[in-house]
Amino acid sequence: MRSIMLLALLAALSVCMPNAARAEGDLPTLTNYLSDELYQKAVPWENCDDSALAAVMKKAERGEDITVALIGGSITEGTISNGSKDGEVPFKLAYAEIFRRWWAERFPNVKVSFVNAGIGGTDSYLGVHRLRMDVLSKKPDVVLVEYAVNDDGSKPMYKVSYDSLVRRILESETKPAVLLLFMGQTNGATAEGIQAQIGSAYRLPMVSYIDVIKAAMKDGTYPAQVLSGDTVHPSALGHALTGEILWRYLNGVYARRDSLGEPAPFAAKAFTQDKYQNPKLFSGGNLIPDDKGSFTTGTGSTCWHYQRGWVNQQGAGSFTATLTFRNLGILYQRTVDGKSGKYDILVDGKRAGTIDGHFPNGWGNAITATEIFSGEESAPHTVTVTQADGSDGKLILLGFLTSD
Repeated sequence: MRSIMLLALLAALSVCMPNAARAEGDLPTLTNYLSDELYQKAVPWENCDDSALAAVMKKAERGEDITVALIGGSITEGTISNGSKDGEVPFKLAYAEIFRRWWAERFPNVKVSFVNAGIGGTDSYLGVHRLRMDVLSKKPDVVLVEYAVNDDGSKPMYKVSYDSLVRRILESETKPAVLLLFMGQTNGATAEGIQAQIGSAYRLPMVSYIDVIKAAMKDGTYPAQVLSGDTVHPSALGHALTGEILWRYLNGVYARRDSLGEPAPFAAKAFTQDKYQNPKLFSGGNLIPDDKGSFTTGTGSTCWHYQRGWVNQQGAGSFTATLTFRNLGILYQRTVDGKSGKYDILVDGKRAGTIDGHFPNGWGNAITATEIFSGEESAPHTVTVTQADGSDGKLILLGFLTSD
């Protein structure tokens, strides 16, 4: 009986399939959880310019290979929480995989390279600094950006970092199409408000998961417990909803691709001050310190993305490096073991700030990016990391974030 019901569901969906004549198992990610009314909640913006997305689709239709990339936090990386009715979901796929499948299934005759640059617990401040290495170096044609959960919409710094991140993508060598995805927690927390301002200013394609689930929870279509098992990460159903939103949006662009003109060169003025220009991330792979002091190479970090840093287990010996920047941030790991301590960051011998590796009552060890210094112009500086007075804990130092 269940298989018969699934066949009926797929038949009802065939009008939305990119290739309706294909076998029912070819597109398992195309679901029917989203009514037209709910989908309209995902796309309230009327000034979005889809021409860049359409241009990528037309490129693939010409037989040219394309690269599709995503950057974001743990939701993009693929974390799925346990919703109360996940057993009724016919598949358990992260939205990023559903997004990938749309491109792969729509254009089966070209190579679609896929880059998932999601890293759990990270925000757009770290994102803009790792963008060049993790995304732009792959020469993407499309970049989806997802930071509405990990950015704090109440803090102005995140409007600045998100703006710079989006601009660095739009200005990069391959001039990729940019698609903004706004996730959110079932308690309503989201940075969509500030991020949609930036997307609207640049007329970028935008879709909202948080607006859909707010409406669905309000009318009882999908209670919070079926959408997320921890309020933060979507359940299998939540990821399916996100994938369906993206699938329908891409289908809509594809249907109009021939009527959309060529995308205009990006020339919009910065929505904020465009603070983070020429952003870089320095770690053990691309930085030779002047003096490691009591720090040793190799972090022991629980984050596999950042293993090539330095760790100070004991001793007050100062780590020193020479870097050129206008703005400086520190990337380090906070731990829940009670063994990490406070460290002062000195720029040219003057204390610029203090970081604390202790994460009391935390959800787990967490990589953390903290801005320490902003100057008037880019210049060489001596950066020193040293144990703060009265502290004797360890520090897992993952890297330095610089920008002009």
